[in-house]
Amino acid sequence: MARDITQRQLRNDSGEIMRGLDKGESFVVTRNGVPVGELTPLRRHRFVRAEAALAMFRGAPSVDLAQLRDDLDHVASQDPSPRA
Repeated sequence: MARDITQRQLRNDSGEIMRGLDKGESFVVTRNGVPVGELTPLRRHRFVRAEAALAMFRGAPSVDLAQLRDDLDHVASQDPSPRA
């Protein structure tokens, strides 16, 4: 859950807030009691080597592409006309 901080706290305690972001904390910045922004930590992308990805899917069943297309067509209309 995000912690509310004032604009003044953001300015005066930026080091503490940055350390909180490093720990995964989120903050909602307020000005005169009104929320104006949100600070959240960046989500780090994990790199997965190709060999590891192939190993994970090696035992997966094969995909019947014709059946997949039929299933998709059944769920999502291919009609280009507007619905509104």
